[in-house]
Amino acid sequence: EHPSGILSSRAERAHSTMMNADMDAVEAENRVELEEKTRLINQVLELQHTLEDLSARVDAVKEENLKLKSENQVLGQYIENLMSASSVFQTTDTKSKRK
Repeated sequence: EHPSGILSSRAERAHSTMMNADMDAVEAENRVELEEKTRLINQVLELQHTLEDLSARVDAVKEENLKLKSENQVLGQYIENLMSASSVFQTTDTKSKRK
């Protein structure tokens, strides 16, 4: 065998080994990027579900709040009517006016 042929063969093997190492590094980097993207996508989806749950909860609380406000108005009006119809409260009002 000719010495230049041996060197050429070694150079090709070294070059091939370096290319394989570069490709492995690129594949590893791509795998890490893909894992990071997957993690971020899952995190975004989880946050979206949390936001949907919170929005539904806010809507339910708003609805309950409106219902309670309405009930409070009815009860307030009922109490006012009872107080105005009761002689106990009218007497108290008269006494407090005299003081």
